[in-house]
Amino acid sequence: MQQQRRPTIYDIAKTAGVSHMTVSRYLRFNGERTREDPRERIKAAIAELDYRPNLAARALRTTRTGRLAILFPSGSAASSVHMLTGATEAAREAGYQVDAITLAGSAAERSERMLELAEAGLFEGLLALTPLESERQAQIASRVPVVVGAEYDDEMRGIGDLADASPVAEIIETLAGYGHRTFLHIAGDRSYTTVRSREQTFLETVERLGLDSAGSVGGSWLGETGQQAVLDLPDDTRVTAIIASNDDLAAAAIHAAIHRGWRVPEDVSVAGWDNNALGAWLPPTLTSVKVDYEELGRRAMAKLLAAMRDEAEPSYSEPVAAVVWRDSTGPVNPARG
Repeated sequence: MQQQRRPTIYDIAKTAGVSHMTVSRYLRFNGERTREDPRERIKAAIAELDYRPNLAARALRTTRTGRLAILFPSGSAASSVHMLTGATEAAREAGYQVDAITLAGSAAERSERMLELAEAGLFEGLLALTPLESERQAQIASRVPVVVGAEYDDEMRGIGDLADASPVAEIIETLAGYGHRTFLHIAGDRSYTTVRSREQTFLETVERLGLDSAGSVGGSWLGETGQQAVLDLPDDTRVTAIIASNDDLAAAAIHAAIHRGWRVPEDVSVAGWDNNALGAWLPPTLTSVKVDYEELGRRAMAKLLAAMRDEAEPSYSEPVAAVVWRDSTGPVNPARG
């Protein structure tokens, strides 16, 4: 059976009734420099012929493919989907298409694979959201612009900007202003950089403000961890504020507090992290931290675009994480504080 010939820009030009140069200009500038009538006819012809550009051939002719690649370590992280959305939007606004590629293996193996992608000539720029070997990174950069955002480690655990724990300090400072003096921290899995960062910020902030710490307990993401942390507090505890590493642990802590006969927030204030959608529906609604992952993706892509244009890397003053204040936190109860 004879393989069907791949349509070319000459076929599009014939179908649309325009010159092949008009089609070439349409494709190069995504239709932005083509008048409306021929633009619509070319668009219809591309759909009718099911035309797909030959990226490798285009790269050889023009050194432009109109495509960028975003590379993740293999695994899953809900935040990576939102980051990809933001990065893709920023790329498309700049006239590029994006391929998302997951790379398995060690940093050395991922770096080798990225070098192969750089040498293939299919992408005008590479954005890596995981660390690369410095030697290989330099080799990659000599072939195609590359930016290493390094927001995830090999296991898709957040690092880099994702590990910014400054909102924990804001929560403690605000609750201290409400009269709270004794704080408890419930940690998640400490193999995560984000968890260690939030724990360290908790300890440093409590010490800086001259507050009392009941410690940092836990060490897993299981709800039972948050529950047990509260149930293990002595009957005469002076803890009136609990900061948890995520919303699941915070919700479990609230459950245990109610079991002990404590009212939230009248007797104890509880805050989490992640801004889980269920937090807005809990009784009481949960104070949490929202991370704008899409904005992180947009910023990472902006760095790559700047590198491709040989421009200064953009800087930002606004944080990507913000406290969402809800009903689970409030002024201290003098009887307990």
